[in-house]
Amino acid sequence: MERSQRVSRLSVHPRLGPRDSIFPGNPELYRTVDTNATCSRYLQECVMAMEDCCEEAYSAQELIRQGTYDLPRISKVLDSERVFLLVDESTVRRYKADLSDEIEPQINELISRAEKGMQILLKKESMLQAKSRPTSRAAATTAGMNKLDVRRMQMLARQRQKLEEELQALQAEVDAMELSAMKK
Repeated sequence: MERSQRVSRLSVHPRLGPRDSIFPGNPELYRTVDTNATCSRYLQECVMAMEDCCEEAYSAQELIRQGTYDLPRISKVLDSERVFLLVDESTVRRYKADLSDEIEPQINELISRAEKGMQILLKKESMLQAKSRPTSRAAATTAGMNKLDVRRMQMLARQRQKLEEELQALQAEVDAMELSAMKK
């Protein structure tokens, strides 16, 4: 016996025999369909309700099918990380003007702070230059100075170099701010 074919229980156990029919007489008598037969009105209502349910299920299935046939394309669109929004030029101008009105006072404040900082650094630079001039003459005679004075001079020279670097950085920042203010 081959396993791929299903065999009924009765064919495997012939001693059980076939089941008795539920029809007391000829089964063909019950199989004929009488189109004029009257049924209970409750049965007819059940049949009509079932037909309505089937129609509703079919229309819902059609609606879902129409709504989801484009799902792969829509999911690709929704997975994209770039979204483009088209706006007219007047909107861009309005937002640009609002942004410049909002940022301009802050930029002016930063420029004034940078100018004040630059003036302070220029004063410090001039003071350090004034201090370094006499020591530059004496730098040739460092051999006669003690170690403490030599260290102090080296420290002042490093401090001067740091201040000059800060001055250059601030000057570059001020130039960048002035350039951005001019572009507006």
